[in-house]
Amino acid sequence: MSPGLLTQRRFAPLFWVQALGAFNDNLFRNILLLMLTFVAVPRLGWDLGLAINLAAGLFILPFLLFSAWGGELADRVDKRRLVRLLKFVECVLMSLAAMAVWYQNLVALFVLLGLMGLQSALFGAVKFAILPQYLPSYELGRGNAWVHIGTFAAILAGALLAGVLAALPDTLSRPAIMGTLIGVALLGWGASLAVPPVASAQPSTGGSATGAATRSAKRGRLRFRPLASLLEVLRGGVHSPVLWSAILAISVFWFLGASFLTQLPAWARAVAGGGEVMLSVLLVAFACGFGAGALACAKLSGGRLELGLVPLGALVIGAASLLLAGVDSASTMGQPLTVLFDDPRVWRMLGGLMLVGLGGGIYIVPLYTLLQLGSHEAQRGRIIAANNICNALLMVAAAGYGWLMLSVLGLDLQSFVASLGGVALAVGVAMIVRRPRPVLRLLVFVLVALIYRLRLRGRHHVPASGAALVVCNHVSFMDALVIGGACPRPLRFLMDRPIYESPWLNWLFRLVGAIPVDSERSDPGGLRRTLDQVSQALRHGEVVMVFPEGRLTRDGEMQSFRRGLDLILARNPVPVVPAGLAGLWGSWTSNRDGPALTRLPRRFQARVALVFGEPVPPAQARRGELAARVKALKQEADAWITPGGKAPARDGAGE
Repeated sequence: MSPGLLTQRRFAPLFWVQALGAFNDNLFRNILLLMLTFVAVPRLGWDLGLAINLAAGLFILPFLLFSAWGGELADRVDKRRLVRLLKFVECVLMSLAAMAVWYQNLVALFVLLGLMGLQSALFGAVKFAILPQYLPSYELGRGNAWVHIGTFAAILAGALLAGVLAALPDTLSRPAIMGTLIGVALLGWGASLAVPPVASAQPSTGGSATGAATRSAKRGRLRFRPLASLLEVLRGGVHSPVLWSAILAISVFWFLGASFLTQLPAWARAVAGGGEVMLSVLLVAFACGFGAGALACAKLSGGRLELGLVPLGALVIGAASLLLAGVDSASTMGQPLTVLFDDPRVWRMLGGLMLVGLGGGIYIVPLYTLLQLGSHEAQRGRIIAANNICNALLMVAAAGYGWLMLSVLGLDLQSFVASLGGVALAVGVAMIVRRPRPVLRLLVFVLVALIYRLRLRGRHHVPASGAALVVCNHVSFMDALVIGGACPRPLRFLMDRPIYESPWLNWLFRLVGAIPVDSERSDPGGLRRTLDQVSQALRHGEVVMVFPEGRLTRDGEMQSFRRGLDLILARNPVPVVPAGLAGLWGSWTSNRDGPALTRLPRRFQARVALVFGEPVPPAQARRGELAARVKALKQEADAWITPGGKAPARDGAGE
């Protein structure tokens, strides 16, 4: 995945604002934990377990209490102004924290930890709510991938630097900590000043699950009422089944992530046989795996919202967890890192953790993209807030689950990790059983990409939501797979009933939602039934793909469009997206050199191009006009794959 977004003002400042904030959060928290361990316990006689749990509770509690109000704030206030204000607040808090570190005032540090949790809770809603206003839908996947990579890298760097700074002599340690906390906060505030302006979202009107907040918005008042906002935001999340499913799936990720990371220090000591350095190595392995997974997700998505990656990511987490659980404890307890690396079990641990992180990166990026694309701009902050609240609840549940499994039931760490793997596998299987189409669509896209050298342009022309028709020239029996895999949204496509009823493939066609077409000669009522199914799909806001020629080309040239297209549009006036396909003429699934499918494949990795054109409004969507546009797009695609040919002009998609 190209890092081009990191050099563009529409994304780079927000990326650094988020990354630097996550870095400072974790540096501050880890400094506090180290001070509790080496100052509060030996000098003041504090109970370490109680102090650590209190610190964790103080940081997570604001997410439960104030995330909802932060979401309402993000929807009502100019988001850029809010980002700058919250980063300025971070500068103030870090300056006070630096003074508390200098005087080793633990009570002040606890208070500031709670205030940092409040600042993070308020910032958590706006950071994801603002991203869709900078990036179009086809770039959101890449943007979310980079945000998560930056966040995890910052978390890791903050934790590692805390240990390095704490290990310095006291005369150097405290000034270094103070300077780092204040300096990073100032850098984050400076980055926020470069965040570009955004258009203010207008509060939605009419009935909604966030009705009280909306009525307050219409009256022009923003009231501080965190508990009331909490209930309203949770009701708003439940109101949308799709968004609620995404919120629950994201919360499962944080449950698994919190469970892994909480027990990782114990794993480094008791299973890997190392100390703080081994913990750092394990964290690096996990973070590298997560970064690779997020990058792979953005690459595989190819500008689409690819929900099929989510269950596959869960399955990778589950399988990797079971692999990790099968590793015996290292026999070289307490040995230097060079000795530990001679043990193959340590390498299996590192590989297992990298795969867990890889699955996590694949799993989480599409879910955040769905949350952003599926929520209305005027309520996006509250939906993100509902997600943050549920995430916090599941992270608290993770702590309780770890206590139950390890302390009450007395399981060892390997069995605990195996139980997490079982949870991930169950989630992945349940997702596939409930919604198999996204996974099948992803597999089709990967298969097509392996068979052909596929070039795509203009996929952003397919509307991000709502009903639409896609019309394309018909070259081969592979056309539907190529277009269905490349389209940014799932497609319903029409196919001849004899093929639809194939005894070997009928189950697959039913699963992907194909619509059978009967010949008018064999069944006069068949066309009406087909049109009824198409109308039903369009009324539900789906995208339907049609080959208006009605049959495969016999000579490689386009045939006349049939009247079925006009009948569909007369019933359902929806936008029509023309597309031109080239490169499949001459394949074994085309009619060149004889009927299709009657000879063995002779080409592999052939060049294939698919170009989508601008949507045609229903009032202008006539057979002649659409045929002309499809023919022009086909010629562009032909020229693109011809050696020395010219690629279609870029139209803002960046594809």
